[in-house]
Amino acid sequence: MTVHAEPEAADVELEVPPEPRTLQGELREALLGGADWEAIYGPDLGVGAVLWDAWGPRLEAGGMDRDGFSAVVRGGRRELWFWVLGDRSWQQAAGGLGGRALRRLPGA
Repeated sequence: MTVHAEPEAADVELEVPPEPRTLQGELREALLGGADWEAIYGPDLGVGAVLWDAWGPRLEAGGMDRDGFSAVVRGGRRELWFWVLGDRSWQQAAGGLGGRALRRLPGA
């Protein structure tokens, strides 16, 4: 799955990286055990590093820095929660975050 920016926005495409299944299991166990998601995993909620590694250079070229991306990830917390629980696929959760990031690029 690839997420595309609108033609009038920056020419950016984001390919969804492979699903981090080990991370998903760790997150599920911690969160269902009562862990504070942001306190333990930081502003990227545990998945930001995976996605930033894949998308960071393209997003930076489009004008988004890591802090801006962290805000996108926090804004997608609900979809990520559904992915952690297995109610959403990685393609849906990560693809949604990619689309959200592209819509927040300068000029989007």
